[in-house]
Amino acid sequence: MPADGAVTVAARLDRLPPTRHTRKLITLLSLGGWFEFYDLFFTAYVALGMFKAGLFKPSTQGLFDLHGFASFVAAGFAGMFIGTLAFSWLSDRFGRRSIFTFALLWYSIGALVMALQTTPETIDLWRLIASVGLGVELVNIDAYLSELVPKERRGPAFAYNQCVMYTVVPVVAFLAWQLVPRTILGLDGWRWVVIIGSSGALVIWWIRRSLPESPRWLAQHGRVAEADAIVADFERHARAETGAELPAPQPVVGEAERKAGAWTEMWSQAYRGRTIMLVIFNLFQTIGYYGFSSWVAALLVSQGIEVTKSLAYTFIIAIAAPVGPLVGVVFADRFERKWQIAWAAVGIAVFGLLFAQQTTAAGVIACGLLITLCGNWLSFSFHAYQAELYPTRIRAQAVGFVYSWSRFSAIFSGFLIAFFLGRYGTVGVFAFIAGAMVAVFIVIGFFGPPVTKRRLEAIAA
Repeated sequence: MPADGAVTVAARLDRLPPTRHTRKLITLLSLGGWFEFYDLFFTAYVALGMFKAGLFKPSTQGLFDLHGFASFVAAGFAGMFIGTLAFSWLSDRFGRRSIFTFALLWYSIGALVMALQTTPETIDLWRLIASVGLGVELVNIDAYLSELVPKERRGPAFAYNQCVMYTVVPVVAFLAWQLVPRTILGLDGWRWVVIIGSSGALVIWWIRRSLPESPRWLAQHGRVAEADAIVADFERHARAETGAELPAPQPVVGEAERKAGAWTEMWSQAYRGRTIMLVIFNLFQTIGYYGFSSWVAALLVSQGIEVTKSLAYTFIIAIAAPVGPLVGVVFADRFERKWQIAWAAVGIAVFGLLFAQQTTAAGVIACGLLITLCGNWLSFSFHAYQAELYPTRIRAQAVGFVYSWSRFSAIFSGFLIAFFLGRYGTVGVFAFIAGAMVAVFIVIGFFGPPVTKRRLEAIAA
């Protein structure tokens, strides 16, 4: 049995059992992501308050009509597109932990300024600025998490991570339900919803200062002593909690090779197919995922449900948000990840078409719950999946690049959904979404490589 010092950091990490210490680190990571998800999901819930204030209209007069609510949705995704495409490489260059903190503070300040703006143009501008930090942060979380946890626990770790983060959805839905119809201290309720999210992120920034840097990232950059110290701490906790000696590390052939990553590597023969596959996937997946979550309140109103009931229904539907990832904590690594993504997309298509046909509260809520469950299973599965397909040296920038196309798609899909909603109602919207989900099934099911329970280094080889 080789001594720990004679084997790689990755091999030592991947033979660790689940521990409370690792769960604590994932929780801290997830709490930071909680406020990122807060920003992603308040869009649907503040929409009605913005309509009431006369800032935006539900429909749009043209592709770039700044007075249509689609422009607000587009501004957020444009910022995330810039963040993921232009700045995700910073995480590979300067480390997961430092970029983690910087991106969160960027978002917090930008969101606070946005909440105080009084015109559609300035609201959209600051929405874009704040979302640049959000785009960097979400990619960084995926890279960070995939590198911290052992291979046998990556799926459950991402499921737990998103279970924690998705608890934000009922919280923001409840806050919107209570605050959006009101004016408090001279500020419209929707502004308070945004302010609460931006100020809370500062609290989480303080809490998560104790997170360690990614040992895999440190080892890749030649900072082996620091990586060894962090992994040794993980090993101490594992021995203390299990009361047993750890199994021998099992290095993957060639994993000790250390070389600098480059943007062009994702287009090499080894990764080109994966990159193209994930770009196409991300162009389509966001249509189904955000097509419902960002528009659910407006979709309900378009079906003749009054504003107050619409907000109440969205709150009930939102309660289900953490349930899919919670179930995934148990089942995420029992089935091949790519098929979980593919069949979740089919579920969104089927239940979306059923949602458009509902005329009763029970039917609307039941179909909304099922769309939410499928959407959130899709989410934690693909966040794990795309982070698994690239080596540590280019993980953040490669994931940032492919993920940025989901943000690019969302910039325009909001306008398209507004178009279909105005012309063809909710049936048209969900027919559009169903077509996108069929494309997701085909591209992932037929072209995605298997990953479940395989070493990151083996998948990347």
